[in-house]
Amino acid sequence: MGSLPCVVEDMGGVLQLYSDGTVFRSKDIKFNMQLIDQNDESSVFFKDCQYDKIHDLHLRLYKPRSETTSSPLSKAKLPIVVFIHGGGFCAGSREWPNSHNCCFRLAAELNALVVALDYRLAPEHRLPAAMEDAFAAMKWLQAQALSENLNGDAWFGEVEFDNVFVLGDSSGGNIAHHLAVQLGGGSSELAPVRVRGYVLLAPFFGGVARTKSELGPSEAMLNLELLDR
Repeated sequence: MGSLPCVVEDMGGVLQLYSDGTVFRSKDIKFNMQLIDQNDESSVFFKDCQYDKIHDLHLRLYKPRSETTSSPLSKAKLPIVVFIHGGGFCAGSREWPNSHNCCFRLAAELNALVVALDYRLAPEHRLPAAMEDAFAAMKWLQAQALSENLNGDAWFGEVEFDNVFVLGDSSGGNIAHHLAVQLGGGSSELAPVRVRGYVLLAPFFGGVARTKSELGPSEAMLNLELLDR
């Protein structure tokens, strides 16, 4: 009789990989921050959209209220910020408070339409699945720009599709890097969408040999509190 599967990788209880290949993902994660919700007095509205039916992938749109600012810029069309969350390619979601609250504030402070995408996670979906999903999200954005019903959707009727910035955090920065390599700043592949710049926040790049910074802190110290900071 064989032995029972044992945990071979543990990501702070959020994700556990067993010796037989089974993956356990916790649905009861204790975040140390409250989720910013929307109401009639919110400075930002948000909604979810499906961008990939085959893999059932969704993204979240954040749009500032037009009346929340008296600046002359408030009458101008909104730039678009595409946000790609981090999590070591293994964890994270647009719905997690750290990602959601960040995008909420980005939309409010930058007066921009923020597009926060989810992507397939490892180890169930190995790389380059995440890069493929990010590109699919950009193609979805292009489809919105080319849609004949564009004027009927207030969420996209007030944006500049030729003024797009891609922002990636940690492993999301790695994904943003790959988008930059693939698309550059003026690729006609996404026309009329044009990416004006890429912002990489503490991008995660792995290799065979660990760098000095990758040697610490130990994995035992990695937890949700550190991730939130």
